[in-house]
Amino acid sequence: MAKSPFNKKLEKHCEYCAYGNVLNFDDQIICKKHGVTDKTDKCRSYKYDPLKRVPKQVKIADGYSEEDFKL
Repeated sequence: MAKSPFNKKLEKHCEYCAYGNVLNFDDQIICKKHGVTDKTDKCRSYKYDPLKRVPKQVKIADGYSEEDFKL
């Protein structure tokens, strides 16, 4: 059985919901179901949208030389 590509432990927040849109000038969400809410709010109508989630950036380790990348 294949693993699910979605994190089951990800907390439900309006910023990841299919019904919510981020307001650019404020840290709030405008929801089609409940109006203006906070990013960390959640409701019964929550529907996860994986395209709204921005993964954390991974820092590449230092200490590589140009020779490490030559074939």
